[in-house]
Amino acid sequence: MSSPPVATAARSPRTTQPSVNVERLQGMLKQTLRISVTDGRVFIGTFAGTDKQLNILLINTDEYRLGPDASSDGLDGRYVGQVMVPWRLVVRVERRMGESQGQNYRDSDDESMYT
Repeated sequence: MSSPPVATAARSPRTTQPSVNVERLQGMLKQTLRISVTDGRVFIGTFAGTDKQLNILLINTDEYRLGPDASSDGLDGRYVGQVMVPWRLVVRVERRMGESQGQNYRDSDDESMYT
């Protein structure tokens, strides 16, 4: 006894090229991002993607607290693994520059990745 055949639509090839912004976003995959959110936390992790609402998915992520909730030295973070950061909470997104330039980050205000 076999199942009835299922009709599937053939996937049509992409007729338009991805926009410059999509290409820039794809180029940031697997790069280290530092994301500051409204409550003073900072997430540093590997960019894994976004969803339609532009929530940001990070993997291998550490969380740091700044401001009154921070520890005395402000440097003890905690490993949180995979996080989805809601876009409405994002204050700043920075991308780590090349390895040869050390721990420098490019500010999202310098060149917006979502415009």
